Amino acid sequence: MSNRNLYPNFGVLLVDDEPAFLRSLSIALERRGGINHIYHSEDSRNVMALLAQEPIGLVLLDLTMPHLSGETLLKQIVEEYPDIAVIIVSGLNQLETAVNCIRLGAYDYFVKTSEEERLIGGISRAIASQEMRLENQEMRKRFLNDTLERPEIFANIITQDKGMRSVFQYLEAISASSQPVLICGESGVGKELIANAIHTLSNRNGPLVCVNVAGLDDNVFADTLFGHNKGAFTGADKARAGMVEQAAGGTLFLDEIGDLSLVSQVKLLRLLQEGEYYPLGSDKPKRIRARVVVATHHELAKKQQAGEFRKDLYYRLRIHQVEVPPLRRRKGDIPLLLEHFLAEAAAELAKNIPTISKELPILLANYEFPGNIRELRALVFDAMSQHKSRMLSMEVFRRALGQQEAPLVEENEHTFAPFSQMRILPKLNEVGDILVIEAMHRAQDNQSLAARLLGISQPALSKRLKKLEANRSVE
Repeated sequence: MSNRNLYPNFGVLLVDDEPAFLRSLSIALERRGGINHIYHSEDSRNVMALLAQEPIGLVLLDLTMPHLSGETLLKQIVEEYPDIAVIIVSGLNQLETAVNCIRLGAYDYFVKTSEEERLIGGISRAIASQEMRLENQEMRKRFLNDTLERPEIFANIITQDKGMRSVFQYLEAISASSQPVLICGESGVGKELIANAIHTLSNRNGPLVCVNVAGLDDNVFADTLFGHNKGAFTGADKARAGMVEQAAGGTLFLDEIGDLSLVSQVKLLRLLQEGEYYPLGSDKPKRIRARVVVATHHELAKKQQAGEFRKDLYYRLRIHQVEVPPLRRRKGDIPLLLEHFLAEAAAELAKNIPTISKELPILLANYEFPGNIRELRALVFDAMSQHKSRMLSMEVFRRALGQQEAPLVEENEHTFAPFSQMRILPKLNEVGDILVIEAMHRAQDNQSLAARLLGISQPALSKRLKKLEANRSVE
């Protein structure tokens, strides 16, 4: 069975003058470790040329070889390629030799007679360490230069927020990693869009397969992810591939991971730790060939402390962690999102894009949006479905603002009620416009009545309305 290269950042070079050992180790690395980006050299004299030509990040080196000894080659690699890790795999079981190799710069030392599982585990740890070092280098470079190499991938995430830009830079830095990604954030912030961006950035050939695991019991979870063989249970008339297999070569996205039962958490942990799984009714393991991305609106650290989420699974998932900020911390994005959703709703409902009042963005900027971007989109579509005139009605948005649990400032006789719910006050030149719009709304567009409500003459109000209309035309 072919395996996706779980470590796509670099290759692994095996150096040994015994062809049989090179073949057996290559097979073990592919089958047990999921590593297939492998180079071979039976002649130690060719190693330095290979390192200059190929993207190699780890060398597995024998000590006793003709021409150049492993110890001599180790010194050259450490001196000329200090970023390449070297693991000694030797037939010499001597403590003094092992200590000397570590002193010269070797990452680790294994005896060829070591258990295969222990050897594969040590190699996987070395690769993971190299991968993490490369990712840290990428992150430092991107954050220091404040750059995005592939901004087009994030084009459908409507934002101008600096925090979101930092998230994008982090995603680019970890794009080539094989490790799981944990996406955290409140409901409605767009975690699915982040998962899509991770998949696209990874350049994997396989598909993005999405599974919402909330509400799945243990048996359904196992069958959904791992599939089953024919006859595995009553009603299993034919074999079915699970989502893990369907995502081969691509990305498996598990949403609402915080709702998994403890039994299902154990199954997911084994999948991530061992890199293999058993379809229901099968005694032959299959290897996972997909990257795993998970998302949750829960605070997993608190669930873990409460005994509701396994500590080992939590730390396995949080190797790469992304926190998507809520909309209330991205107030500058509200006008962009409002414009985007208005255009989207107008196209879907076959209506013209309406004019909005100057009051609307101010009121939205001071609403907490517990449902985040999803709630804003729902409000806009609701307002557009009821929209008939040129100006977008404010009623849907006023009702939403009235659903806040409590005013942000305690009202008293000196407090203007609408402003008591605003964290950011409108500018002075905007207050008059808001009052005029509100007066016209209460007077049902009767200018005479609105003028009396405002305590001004009707000509003064008419002049103010013309000025307000002219400003909207300019906008």
